[in-house]
Amino acid sequence: MDKVMSNKLMIALYVLPALIMVSIFVFVPLVLTGYYGLMDWNGIGAMNFIGLENYKELLFDLKFWDSVYHSILLAIFSTLSLGIYLLISIVLDSKIKGSDLLRKIYLIPMLLSSVAIAQLWLKIYHPTNGMLNSLLAFFGVDHTPDWLAEPQIVLYAIFVPILWQYAGFYILIYYAALKNIPNELIEAARIDGASPLQIALKVKLPLISGIIKVTIVLAIVGSLKYFDLIYVMTGGGPNGHSEVMASYMYKEAFSSHNFGYGSAVAFFLLIITLITTYIIRKLTASKEDEVQY
Repeated sequence: MDKVMSNKLMIALYVLPALIMVSIFVFVPLVLTGYYGLMDWNGIGAMNFIGLENYKELLFDLKFWDSVYHSILLAIFSTLSLGIYLLISIVLDSKIKGSDLLRKIYLIPMLLSSVAIAQLWLKIYHPTNGMLNSLLAFFGVDHTPDWLAEPQIVLYAIFVPILWQYAGFYILIYYAALKNIPNELIEAARIDGASPLQIALKVKLPLISGIIKVTIVLAIVGSLKYFDLIYVMTGGGPNGHSEVMASYMYKEAFSSHNFGYGSAVAFFLLIITLITTYIIRKLTASKEDEVQY
């Protein structure tokens, strides 16, 4: 084995298949996306090279910047929701009665497709027959809102199913990390007189800080490129009030048949995501490696 690993040709042969796959499915599409962004193209006919015109237009496109704001807002809500998921995970880890059943219930959204979740919440938000408005009417609310048609509330209404969709994913990650903490450390803290709150804040959280940092990156990056549920539920409407970067890109490329401009939006989304990831990693980086289990 040592002889094989010291042979650079053999190492290259082992790495080559993965490198080819990554190049075909990641690097080549990225390069082509940036290239198409330099073109005036409807996706079918001949391409006309226009240089950086699409990118210049993007800088002054107010609808695009509205979609950027909505994506950033979703990223903020997603990051804040991690605190709720972490709290739920700590409660489940405390061996409360019925924790096994609750853990399975929280995982249900992970088993459903985005389209199924969208259809479920469309029924919940229905202005006349929906469960939410029926409940509000039962408690005496006379003017129930049209959740997905009113510009002031549609964005926040659609955040709810998005956060619900990924709750089980993050709860599972935190729960698994908490379970990997050696029980001896918890028992030692209890013997020293630490309360459950002190154990959670001073023992558990520091030991899973690395996992928390990873989930912050996942939540923010995932929010910036989120698309499917918003597209199914509102299509970015009404009048762009629930538009995010990915849905705006799809609309420009495939609905408006402005493939060059849509590619410019996609490439700009990539740049924003990379910059955001770099900033987050710098902000959450620690000078000393923390103990991880």
